[in-house]
Amino acid sequence: MHSFKIALKTFGFLLVVVAFNGCKQALEEAPPAFSHKPNIVLILTDDQGWGDFSYTGNTNVSTPHIDALATEGTTFENFYVQPVCSPTRAEILTGRYYPRTGVYSTSAGGERINLDETTIADVFKKAGYHTAAYGKWHNGMQPPYHPNARGFDDFYGFASGHWGNYFSPMLEHNGTIVDGEGYLPDDLTSKGLSFIKAHRDEPFFLYLPLNTPHSPMQVPDAYFKKFEGQELKMQYQGKEQEDLAFTRAALAMVENIDHNVGRITEAIEELGLAENTIIIYLSDNGPNNWRWNGGMRGKKADVEEGGVRTPFFIRWKDSIPQGMKVQTVASSVDLLPTLANLAQIPFETKKPLDGENLKPLIFGDKSNWKDRLIFNHWNDNTSVRSQEYRLDAEDRLYNIEKDRGQKNDLSESLPELRDSLVNVKKNWLESVLSDKNKDEHRAFTLGAPGYKYTQLPARDGIPHGNIKRSNRFPNDSFFTNWTSTKDSITWDVDVLEAGTFEVQLYYTVSEENLGATVELSFKKDKITAEISKVNNPPLKGMEHDRVPRVESYVKDFKPMNLGQIHLEKGQGILSIKALNIPGKEVGDLRLLLFKRVK
Repeated sequence: MHSFKIALKTFGFLLVVVAFNGCKQALEEAPPAFSHKPNIVLILTDDQGWGDFSYTGNTNVSTPHIDALATEGTTFENFYVQPVCSPTRAEILTGRYYPRTGVYSTSAGGERINLDETTIADVFKKAGYHTAAYGKWHNGMQPPYHPNARGFDDFYGFASGHWGNYFSPMLEHNGTIVDGEGYLPDDLTSKGLSFIKAHRDEPFFLYLPLNTPHSPMQVPDAYFKKFEGQELKMQYQGKEQEDLAFTRAALAMVENIDHNVGRITEAIEELGLAENTIIIYLSDNGPNNWRWNGGMRGKKADVEEGGVRTPFFIRWKDSIPQGMKVQTVASSVDLLPTLANLAQIPFETKKPLDGENLKPLIFGDKSNWKDRLIFNHWNDNTSVRSQEYRLDAEDRLYNIEKDRGQKNDLSESLPELRDSLVNVKKNWLESVLSDKNKDEHRAFTLGAPGYKYTQLPARDGIPHGNIKRSNRFPNDSFFTNWTSTKDSITWDVDVLEAGTFEVQLYYTVSEENLGATVELSFKKDKITAEISKVNNPPLKGMEHDRVPRVESYVKDFKPMNLGQIHLEKGQGILSIKALNIPGKEVGDLRLLLFKRVK
């Protein structure tokens, strides 16, 4: 009966306070004062499970540098994210449950955060911080959804949900297309280190969303050799079949992550910044295959414990307790208010936050803490976590404190609690899934004022006629089989400011198919160009894969200049088609890059 009252009380707190408490965030008593604001380094990994650490008991893997963040800082034992990538990232960035932010998918524009949301980078930039994001963004590519338009001064990486090659791949730097330098997590870390060194004397906020251990499973030999053929003593404990080769590759990628975390922490020490730098480490969802995860049920894309529980380590040398383990439930929506309060930054957001300031818990003060519920949601599945229980997507009830593996359904023995949580879930869904929070018909923005570059990748286009996508997962795909003048590729775009744009086409074509003329058009404006240079690279990626992939293989696409086109302001269909095809096909298309010239 006590838990039943807690659930009702918590629900009231969530809906009433979140809805009406306003956006201003008051500061609590600060930790010991410093001469300038603390730096922030936020490390987010991709598809790393709770069990992928030696700290959490996995003897298959060694993660001493990550573990040190826990032993030298504070650990949240019951920290929850969402089941997949872009929803969790949206919550970290905004402090709000992701359906409220306009995010409803992981591709095709559904990963974009609404433009009326305030991001954590907006908050820190306004407070005088230098801000940077290096890695996988996955919350919008075209400005004003691009990270440079969401508070980050510098961005290097990729904006899609997954990438097709981790060894010197095509990336972007503030909108311009560049080539990466070596293994991608190493490269991203190097960019982070350069940023830290450049701003060592000024407050900085570094967001480092690494791309691993997300597939494709690519990792240098130096890390893979340890795991190749190794017996894995700790394996998945459920009925599903574990792919041991996949697990070995994932753990090798994790040890590379640990190496890069060590590079970050060592540099911060060497620069004398440890006492004034807050480092946070977490993953964006559960593991991407069935592997050892502490006996929890579920993996990536599941709203069960195994799909949404992540380690959360926070270290601030000599300022927050060392070795403390917080048992209170917490969530990705809590990062924005927590970090702003730790940095003593008063702030306002355009929308009310769902997150809470965790600072009292970090310093061991629960005197004024109110019990609350954490919601996990993906597609049509929703679960609710209280301090003690979880109501799963099928409305079964589990005591997580005693039954982390969710084996003993308590619905019949605790019917009042179960019914109250079912009602809470229903009301929460009605609140966050209202029509105003979800717009599945937003066009892709082009030519945003103040931004020089706009990318329109194959990922966001629609093929017509014979044209096919290289893979059913669109994020790193390209268009191929362009064989007819009746074929076309279209993008639903919204030109935000009229202007003249230079357009580059990233393409491949063989010598025998050279010479096609293509036409790019938008409303009454059009340009034509002949594809006159051979670029016929082979498919790549498989040479680095440790296990077969599900994503598209890639090619080395090169740019050609299509010319300049004037685009009028407004929404419409941007189309590219072939006027003549002298060979069997036009070639393959990966990307259109627009550069505003006036």
